[in-house]
Amino acid sequence: MKIKADESVCIGAGMCALTVPAVFDQSEEEGTVVLLQEAPPRDLEDAVRRAVTLCPSGAISVE
Repeated sequence: MKIKADESVCIGAGMCALTVPAVFDQSEEEGTVVLLQEAPPRDLEDAVRRAVTLCPSGAISVE
């Protein structure tokens, strides 16, 4: 699994950071998504997919 996060699309809702804080964070300045792990471990894959689904702007995706 490889994750992509597009800061230019992010609206700063924070659902990703709340859902999987080990993989996502928010920038202090703008509140947009910060990707902490581009390729998270398998045990986090379900949570990452949930975060992708919950993202209201579609700023994160999985390959």
